[in-house]
Amino acid sequence: MTAADREAAARRQRAQTIALWRWALIEPAMDPALTARQRGRVVRDLAAREHQGPAGRPVAVSRRTIDRWIVARRAGGFDALVPAPRQCAPRTDADVVELAAGLKMENPARTAAQVRRILAARLGWAPSERAIQRWFAARELTGRPGGAPPQAFGRFQADAVNEIWTADLMNGPRMAGKATFLVGIIDDRSRFLTGYQFVRRPDAARFAGVLRGAIARQGIPRNLYADNGSCFADESLARTCKALGINLVHSQPGRPPLIGQSHLSPGISRGSGLPGDVTGLFWIARRVVLIGSGQCALLVFHDRCGRAAGYRERGTLADRGPVAGS
Repeated sequence: MTAADREAAARRQRAQTIALWRWALIEPAMDPALTARQRGRVVRDLAAREHQGPAGRPVAVSRRTIDRWIVARRAGGFDALVPAPRQCAPRTDADVVELAAGLKMENPARTAAQVRRILAARLGWAPSERAIQRWFAARELTGRPGGAPPQAFGRFQADAVNEIWTADLMNGPRMAGKATFLVGIIDDRSRFLTGYQFVRRPDAARFAGVLRGAIARQGIPRNLYADNGSCFADESLARTCKALGINLVHSQPGRPPLIGQSHLSPGISRGSGLPGDVTGLFWIARRVVLIGSGQCALLVFHDRCGRAAGYRERGTLADRGPVAGS
């Protein structure tokens, strides 16, 4: 099934959902026992208030539209309530579309911008790059130039505990009107949070405190993997890692270099270059704090597979003393 087929199927499904919603909306006015006066009163009542639409948003329907739906249902049943597809003729000639697709198939490495320049040189005009990209997507011509899928990186592939630690930092809840940040370090093999703490400022000094506590409790890791944030790229962290014999590795965009790192997952990763599992882990931790308005009754960290990776004791952030860096 092509992308165009999937899009057409989605449109048909939406049309069926809208028809079902229209059927249910006018159902009170379809009672055959109602007189014309009573039916008019029901229709006026339906038109006077808002209804929850098919997309979940409140919508208002006029009396004329409700009357039209009632007549259509009587005449054609459910199919008559299905909205008609839009009849919009394409403004771009089909030969131009086929020419653009042919240029892409001739050289899969060509981008939409390059194809647009070729069309402008041949025809004297060219559609927008976005239109050309949509043509390519409809014909499934947006794959990688070589046709091979991107390299995949497995999850949880460290051979031993403390072989790879991954560090990340993200925004936390606001406490007393001030911003906080969640710093976390997770072991790639066991998925255990070796270090985690809310800090006031995301700088190298605060991260060093979290790392110091993690090493004191769990030992020295062989590799420390982080993104290129200021607290991870600071020279003091590099000196500390060299002194302790830790291999400090910074992520590269789109290509995690360690065997334990996974391919970035759309919708989970924040573009930090870190595994989607780690970012999703911290996201769940933040949500728990926000829901409790700062009350950390039991802050449990889970990976995307649902396995617990660590926890924080009962109590509030205040019970744990001042937030580090305050």
